Amino acid sequence: MFGANARAAAAYRTVGVESALPSASPHQLVLMLFEGAQAAVASAKAHMRLGEIAAKGEAIGKAVSIIDNGLRASLDVRHGGDLALSLQALYQYMVTRLTLANLRNDAAALDEVGRLLAELADAWRQIGDGPRAGAARPHEAASHTKA
Repeated sequence: MFGANARAAAAYRTVGVESALPSASPHQLVLMLFEGAQAAVASAKAHMRLGEIAAKGEAIGKAVSIIDNGLRASLDVRHGGDLALSLQALYQYMVTRLTLANLRNDAAALDEVGRLLAELADAWRQIGDGPRAGAARPHEAASHTKA
């Protein structure tokens, strides 16, 4: 189902939340990655407002790690088709925007990435954790499932 659990779990540990990992389903792991990335982006924005450059950079680095090493890296474009390719491109776009936000102190870029993550997380929440007969979940269809 979700063969990239180890990578997703490692990325999520960068957020500092490990207690829920052992019992989390693949669906919950992806949701935790989205939530962790959102929290890191919000933290980066707060540090940016306060002029805390080092802390801002650390928070942005955490978001980039979760998106790139967790969400993007767990995609299987060979089996996920167009959806996986679209998600891969979107994740890369978010990483680029976060990098530019860090370099330019661009709060609007952080807001944009925060909105994108919120939309993806909301869609993921609506899908639910239960199996659906004949219907693949988007990250499964995008193959966050390396079999």
